[in-house]
Amino acid sequence: MTVVRLTRMGRKKRPFYRIVVTDSRKRRDGGWIESIGYYNPMVEPEVLKFDKERLEYWKSVGAKLSDKVKSITSK
Repeated sequence: MTVVRLTRMGRKKRPFYRIVVTDSRKRRDGGWIESIGYYNPMVEPEVLKFDKERLEYWKSVGAKLSDKVKSITSK
């Protein structure tokens, strides 16, 4: 099953996340199919940028959203 989730990037204690589409069996930071955006909670205000069309496409073909991705994209 495909899932849309966050993958961690950045330095120690300075996380930066990419919003990616991946196989649910892969590790958190393992390979991914497509990167559709990013999320940076460490700056003020938080930065969230993603491709809404691609997110809707992946949801339409059956990809599940992780809880965190669901909460930050619904704002």
